[in-house]
Amino acid sequence: MKKLVLALSAVSLLGSVAASPAIAAACRDKNGKFIKCPAKPKQCRDKKGHFIKCK
Repeated sequence: MKKLVLALSAVSLLGSVAASPAIAAACRDKNGKFIKCPAKPKQCRDKKGHFIKCK
């Protein structure tokens, strides 16, 4: 059981480390210099909190 928990935690750690360069690469230019990341599109909601199309 301990080996299973250890293996699962190692896999999750490797998955999070592998995803971080992909996120960081999005905020770099073609020369590898950091640039300001583009803003995420705003998601509009109605009065009840449900998602709707933005106008």
